[in-house]
Amino acid sequence: MSLLYIFSIGIAVFLSTLGGGLFALRFQDKLHLMLGFSAGAILSVTFFDLLPESIGLAKDQFTISTILSVTACGFMGYMILDRVLVMINSEHTGTLGAISLSAHSLLDGFVIGMAFHISFSLGNILALAVLVHDFSDGINTVNVIMLADNRRNKRAFKWLVLDAVSPILGIFISYFFHLQKEKLGIILALFAGFFLYIGASDFLPESQHRHPKLLTTLMTILGILIIYAAIKFAH
Repeated sequence: MSLLYIFSIGIAVFLSTLGGGLFALRFQDKLHLMLGFSAGAILSVTFFDLLPESIGLAKDQFTISTILSVTACGFMGYMILDRVLVMINSEHTGTLGAISLSAHSLLDGFVIGMAFHISFSLGNILALAVLVHDFSDGINTVNVIMLADNRRNKRAFKWLVLDAVSPILGIFISYFFHLQKEKLGIILALFAGFFLYIGASDFLPESQHRHPKLLTTLMTILGILIIYAAIKFAH
């Protein structure tokens, strides 16, 4: 695989993430609808992407019960850290969410690079899967910052750029550092717990605190269906 091809994948993922975030910044007056969509999107990524991928990668060494226990630990660990940070400064909770999303994007790039080491076709499949859900990742990154402080547009944009660059960095790192697929699966299971908390405990309740609630619920369902369809199409 040529370096030009790798670079083109990284640029495509960067533009997809950046585009989603800029969309969220542009339509802040529709924040309740975007939060509803983000809740559905991030939960869809958790259940239809992260968890299946983690089980598929780690099942040869770990039982499904163990993998799901790691997800539960991720959920509880994120919850505890989130509650502690709320007592210190609510702004930090937005930073925590943005860090988790950016770290996930870094891992996305790493997984793409790892997949290309296995086979060209597998690399393309995972690259497409990442590409189609990274638009919503950009939206999610902006939204998690805006929830903490909706006046911090510049701060949200800085985190958006970091999130957009992270997959490129992940692809680059994969060429110098190799990780056993079972360990990678456990990391994905941990992130599934993080994302489950962000979607179910942050985005979903906050979206319902704003109106109109029926349309917000429909946006959540739309977020689930779009990401589900995109993941199935990519695979």
